[in-house]
Amino acid sequence: MAKHRLFRTGPSSGPTSERSVAVIGLGRFGQSLALELMDEGAEVLGIDVREDTVQALNGKLTHAVVADATQEEVLRQLSLPEFDRVVIAIGSDIQASILVTSLLLRFSIRKIWAKAVSDPHGLILEQLGISHVIYPEKDMGRRVAHIVLGTMQDFIEIDTDFAMVKTALSPELAGTRLGDSGIRRRYGVTVTSVKPVGAAWQPATQDTVLQEGDTIVVTGPTKQAERFSRAMS
Repeated sequence: MAKHRLFRTGPSSGPTSERSVAVIGLGRFGQSLALELMDEGAEVLGIDVREDTVQALNGKLTHAVVADATQEEVLRQLSLPEFDRVVIAIGSDIQASILVTSLLLRFSIRKIWAKAVSDPHGLILEQLGISHVIYPEKDMGRRVAHIVLGTMQDFIEIDTDFAMVKTALSPELAGTRLGDSGIRRRYGVTVTSVKPVGAAWQPATQDTVLQEGDTIVVTGPTKQAERFSRAMS
């Protein structure tokens, strides 16, 4: 008989709403994700083999379970086949990651995200049938590199060659109506939001008048967004 230990704040470990998510692996990434999901109002089942890790999250997640997720019987006891959304956040044990992935795919869970610690690991997950492979360290490294080498304040790669960039406005554009600025024509990016000094973010329109000290968010092809950011310095 498979054994697991459950720490809970509710009556059941199974999903009770469409906003229920199971997170398997409660390392730094898994914990951060699980806690953020809780803050967003989701019901979270957290699973990890380490009792001290699970105990530390007792009361912070809807349910926290000490269990070996590589065992099919354990996952069935925890009602994993009933979940629509599961995140495999296991990174330190690639074999366990692959075994859990295989089991969840057998359950025909609708949406599965899986953490990969390397390109070969990610390739295996994709070959198994995972369409949402996450590279936390790789993605964060790429994001920070763009910020360090550029003049942007933040960088988010939305797709392979499309990014969102937060940057300061060049003083040369101060007092210019956005529709007359020529930003899209010259740089191939779109200004989507503007934050004046001391004010809240607001959607950008063609009639928005850019002011000195504004912070702006632009979207567009990655290289063009980077080029625009450098032009604003």
